[in-house]
Amino acid sequence: MAYLIPTEFVTKMVDSGESKIYMSTRDTLIRAYMAGAILALAAVFAVTVAVQTGSFLLGSVLFPVGFIMLYLMGFDLLTGVFMLTPLALLDRRPGVTVQTILRNWGLVFCGNFAGALTVAAMMAFVLTMGFHTEAGPVGEKLAGVGEARTLGYAEHGTAGWLTIFLRGMLCNWMVSMGVVGAMVSTHVSGKVIAMWMPIMLFFFMGFEHSVVNMFLFPFAMMMGGDFSVMDYLIWNEIPTALGNLVGGLAFTGLTLYSTHYKTAPKRHLSNLQTSSGMVSAK
Repeated sequence: MAYLIPTEFVTKMVDSGESKIYMSTRDTLIRAYMAGAILALAAVFAVTVAVQTGSFLLGSVLFPVGFIMLYLMGFDLLTGVFMLTPLALLDRRPGVTVQTILRNWGLVFCGNFAGALTVAAMMAFVLTMGFHTEAGPVGEKLAGVGEARTLGYAEHGTAGWLTIFLRGMLCNWMVSMGVVGAMVSTHVSGKVIAMWMPIMLFFFMGFEHSVVNMFLFPFAMMMGGDFSVMDYLIWNEIPTALGNLVGGLAFTGLTLYSTHYKTAPKRHLSNLQTSSGMVSAK
């Protein structure tokens, strides 16, 4: 499967972060739009499988197909650029600044949201025959998530908000591992396996992904969910996005960068011999 060693794929991570900063506005928006749309459709697929089979595990096993498709096509998720672009800043790549990183994040957010919203509208129409029938068990399941993951957290106040934040951190720890997984092999089969494992884990554990939520909550509102846009933003999207940022960067980006790219000085042989002699003398 042509596995690349960590020093090689971490270099690709930094290069990728730099390339996303320099990407044109048009290309950034198109790639983000398609990523949001594909991931939203994958969420519908996974929930459909879970509802029809009664097995959420099976739905979780199959959900990664959307993530894999979008990354093989070179599209971008907000959770991925959260982890990659700051590495180019740390490496002092020319032209990479805090402002250019924030610009990239803003464009990817808008593109992801537009793509997810498009699929939400399409699926709401499809499942209700143009809003003339009930949405059925799949639609009801998707719609129910909206209230549970906004008002359900709000009932617990600060503890609820922190719970979303931590679930967002745990989510992008795994999702960013999936992003890295796309770089660890030069063969499609190797990329698929490396991406599949962490994405399946995050979905089954019910962690919070900001882009998946860009689909779930607008869809739930179209289905008549009893919560407001502010409920969605304050009690899900904002803490989820912040948790995604911290988790992906701290647990994946910075750890790989610091130990495989900017490694600490190695111990010298003379020091090892001195230490060995001291131990022998004792």
